[in-house]
Amino acid sequence: MAKAKRILKWQRDPEGMRIRILEAAKQEFAAHGLAGARVDRIAASAGANKRMLYYHVGNKEDLYLEVLEGAYEKIRAEERGLDLEHLDPPKAIERLIDFTWNYFLRNPEFLALLNTENLARARHLKRSTKVKSMHSPFVEMIRTVVTRGVESGDFRVAVDPVQLYISIAGLCFFYLSNSATLSVIFGRDLLKKEARDERLAHMVALVLAALTGKSTADFGKAELPGVRSPAHQPV
Repeated sequence: MAKAKRILKWQRDPEGMRIRILEAAKQEFAAHGLAGARVDRIAASAGANKRMLYYHVGNKEDLYLEVLEGAYEKIRAEERGLDLEHLDPPKAIERLIDFTWNYFLRNPEFLALLNTENLARARHLKRSTKVKSMHSPFVEMIRTVVTRGVESGDFRVAVDPVQLYISIAGLCFFYLSNSATLSVIFGRDLLKKEARDERLAHMVALVLAALTGKSTADFGKAELPGVRSPAHQPV
């Protein structure tokens, strides 16, 4: 009887079941990678069974690709809401850096999925028919900001928007994905709030200095605590 009720509930809300499966799968793939993920655990977490899972999303690799596409859809959708087109160019770049940094902090499973897919040399992402089209409007949004910045005299050069975004994402991603080892190496907790805030300020200053030709000092303190400039190093 209980089993029949579960099946009826699934039949009444197939989209809800699909959403629960994808969320459970995201957590499973982020925690264990593709190879270590188990369909049984995903189904149990979603309140489904393997038959229902295969019906909704196909096999494990199909499910993984759908989770990966969903992760990209989510960040691109939130980026579209940043309203960069209506901000002064330096402010638009600052908002983009702030968003990227805080999005990565709020969504560690996104970083884990990226690590998994890069280890697979993007084998699954190459099958996607959606991902490239998601990124084109985002690249154009950054290109528009950069072009406006050059025209207004705020920026010195019209940098490639893809290179600019990769640089911003790289500054954020490397710090967070390597925070455990870097914290040990440098003897400081890089995920404390003060350290996170300082990292964000440093990244903003670094990128805006590159775009404007000004000093990082013009955009706030970029020097890390405990690290003295060469002029103050002991001899």
